[in-house]
Amino acid sequence: MNKVIIVTGVPGVGKSTVIEGALKQLKTKGVEYELIIYGDVMLELLKREGITHRDEMRKFPVGPYREVQREAGKQIARVAKRKPVLVDTHCLVKKPEGYYPGLPRWVLEELKPESIVIIEASPEEVAGRRTKDTARKRDKEILNEVVEHQQLNRATATAYAALTGATVRIINNKDRKLSETIKEMVEALR
Repeated sequence: MNKVIIVTGVPGVGKSTVIEGALKQLKTKGVEYELIIYGDVMLELLKREGITHRDEMRKFPVGPYREVQREAGKQIARVAKRKPVLVDTHCLVKKPEGYYPGLPRWVLEELKPESIVIIEASPEEVAGRRTKDTARKRDKEILNEVVEHQQLNRATATAYAALTGATVRIINNKDRKLSETIKEMVEALR
């Protein structure tokens, strides 16, 4: 089977909301994906290192972090052998050392994605959504940093596509246009 679609976007872009809506619509049409949140797989692996919250992972040392990424990729690839998988993740992780690839080459080699979908929104919309999300302990970024992160995501997704042969699609998640965004996501997942 091995159908893997990667969906990415900066924190606060509304990626999870778009994914949930699209998967619900697809299910009514008989199309089902296994949704795997890459960060949740990594968190389960990092619990043995004392990490208890996803937002703490960014501060974990890069060397051991790489090994956890590799193992998470292997676990997801095993699921993809049985059913189509949609991976909710980040192109880049902002760590104290700088931006780190969320899907390094060795993870991409395991996953072999068919497509990479980037969810974007205006920096103002992203900042507003982050402010409303009290469940997460997100770093506060100024608008210019959101712009930078989204630009780097595009470049990184393109590099991932060059390594794997995957397509890249950008979907804008504008405020008060969620149904349109979900419709476009459904089209991307067919």
